[in-house]
Amino acid sequence: MTAPEMTIQQSSPVPVRARRRAFTLAGSLGLGLFALLGGCNLVAPIGGVMENIKRDTPVEVLAEYEGLSGKSFAVVVLADRVIQAEYPEVVARLTVEIAERLKRETLATAYVPGKRMLQYQFDNPRWVSLSPGELGKALGVQRLVYVELLDYRLNDPGNAYLWKGIARATVSVAEVDGASPDDLVLRKPLNVRYPDDDGYGQQDMQRVLVNTELSRRMIDRVSWLFYKHEEKYDSKY
Repeated sequence: MTAPEMTIQQSSPVPVRARRRAFTLAGSLGLGLFALLGGCNLVAPIGGVMENIKRDTPVEVLAEYEGLSGKSFAVVVLADRVIQAEYPEVVARLTVEIAERLKRETLATAYVPGKRMLQYQFDNPRWVSLSPGELGKALGVQRLVYVELLDYRLNDPGNAYLWKGIARATVSVAEVDGASPDDLVLRKPLNVRYPDDDGYGQQDMQRVLVNTELSRRMIDRVSWLFYKHEEKYDSKY
């Protein structure tokens, strides 16, 4: 008996066009998988770069009061006896440095230098009883910039070991040459702090550093109300 012939069925060859479609599909799947796996890693660095650019780009901020332009002015800093007794240098520093900053950065025509203002207050202890209009005329100025220091401390009460500097003030302006020289305009509350984070003690930074930086931040905040300036995007104060 003759053995049956074995029939071997050969698969028909895949058309070239079909092979190309298969390769294209595989490539698309591969790119999609790559995007799923690596996309986050690509976006993250780009986002970080954009955030760094934003952080390093200052923001322009307009003045909230432009009434010093073409006028003469004096800066008057008020604080209660407790603040003055514990931080005797603060009132003097704010008076001098705010006056100098506003003379330099605004279009005011004249001003009472801070040291002269402090001398006037020392020589005339009754100045606190004068109305804004009376004080402005006594000083010979058209604007009075009042800075009422409501709170100033470097620690929480009862905790002298950790720094937690807080300064609060209200800024207002008397337009002495206006129709209502005793009325105060602007009336802006300000709050600053230093350090920015809790947990710093005397072993981390000295008292003079905390005091100097806290008062500097308040000087900035008061002065910035009166002229266009730039602030950091992520400013801590």
